[in-house]
Amino acid sequence: MHTPTLATRFANSTRVLRSELPLSEEQMRHTAPSIFAAAKHASRSERYTYIPTIDVLRGLAREGFEPFMVAQGLSRIEGKTEYTKHMIRLRHGRQGTVLPEANEIILINSHDGASSYQMLAGVFRFVCCNGLVVGQIANDIRIPHKGNIQHEVIDAAFRVLDDFRSVDDSVQAMKALPLQPEEQEAFATAALALRYGDHAQGQPPAPVTASQLNEPRRAEDIGPSLWSTFQRVHENALRGGLPGRTVQGRRMRTREVASIDRGVGLNRALWVLAEEMRRLKH
Repeated sequence: MHTPTLATRFANSTRVLRSELPLSEEQMRHTAPSIFAAAKHASRSERYTYIPTIDVLRGLAREGFEPFMVAQGLSRIEGKTEYTKHMIRLRHGRQGTVLPEANEIILINSHDGASSYQMLAGVFRFVCCNGLVVGQIANDIRIPHKGNIQHEVIDAAFRVLDDFRSVDDSVQAMKALPLQPEEQEAFATAALALRYGDHAQGQPPAPVTASQLNEPRRAEDIGPSLWSTFQRVHENALRGGLPGRTVQGRRMRTREVASIDRGVGLNRALWVLAEEMRRLKH
């Protein structure tokens, strides 16, 4: 039986598509046409090696990597959307399906000079569709648009795949580590500063409180473990939708983090925060 795809448009600046089954090229083309760009952007020099991202994905598919999510940033400049930054999250067949999480390899690229090929490790949590990005403990591989890009990206994908043993160990350690209520609040307070800035540096006050970031959205997120705390804070910080107030005191709801760069950066910072909390507790 075909599993319906889960399609979302995040704000006006990014299109996102995730599916429970591997995405077809037709599905990816509809959401992220820059994956299929026919040429590099006119601003790129002759030294820029152009290989369509779809050719790289086809090479990865031959090695067992399948796409389950694509995202693409849009552009206000006419004709540039076909070249803008895009992100693909892939899984490898040798991992199998181990609920409640799946390890994913994140590929980021653009054809307008905004990004080299970048490979990151990620963890997808099925219960809430959280797409986590791992920080520090895994490779962050950047491949410039020069030389044999396709071979280098495939090699990098297997290097990231090898990192997942460390990722799995980290996840299990977080699940086994209980936090006291004041430690959960400290984690949420640090996450609030990552999301909205440090008030001590002259930033405007955050529209929500740390306690709101630590509120569970579902029964599966209730619990004192570092992992549960991390998941609550992560989803509330990135997905938005929390009731709050503007600087002027007006009621509002927090926005989802739509930008690919901002989403990856905040994701990684929250993972590093969780890792640091784990180290402090041991």
